[in-house]
Amino acid sequence: MNPVRKVCVFCASSPKINSVYFRDAEILGKLFLEHNIHVSYGGGSQGLMGTLADTMIAGGGKITGIIPGFMKKMNWAHPAVTDMIEVETMHQRKNLMIKGVDAVIALPGGVGTLEELTELITLKQLGQFLAPIVMLNTNDFYRPLEDFFHKMTEEKFMRPVHKDIWLMVEKPEDVIPAIKNAPPWNGDAIKYAAVED
Repeated sequence: MNPVRKVCVFCASSPKINSVYFRDAEILGKLFLEHNIHVSYGGGSQGLMGTLADTMIAGGGKITGIIPGFMKKMNWAHPAVTDMIEVETMHQRKNLMIKGVDAVIALPGGVGTLEELTELITLKQLGQFLAPIVMLNTNDFYRPLEDFFHKMTEEKFMRPVHKDIWLMVEKPEDVIPAIKNAPPWNGDAIKYAAVED
């Protein structure tokens, strides 16, 4: 069973999305508090980022924000997150967000969230990142993406074993159990990266 002490969360910054997404972000934050899990996130104050941070702060939990300086200049950083790390680039931000985490969780989000998620899937495919990756499929948000991944496998752009890289769950209460019971993945995974007969 995998330990869950610290997680990275990728999620939306838009404040205009359906309330069901905010609900699940808040529930997930409360579950992190209940299990004393340290959260690393993108440092924002709006959208699901803001809801997650607000929930963690209200419950006295530990949350670390990581944000590039150009975003901080736009006043996008959450003012109440005391553990806020400023970096220069988006690449540095992502590297710090995932450093030392036991899992990565992707809540619904836009192209930024998609880019973060797919880079981590790529790194795991190459054996450079080994922790569980969980997509929270609120409102069936990630179903088209999973179908696309399955299409890649069917068309032999990926191997069937690569389906073990990520997990998808339907509700926040399933996230932590999914992490704890995720199939193992190790640094030898690069041997599966090339699709051969």
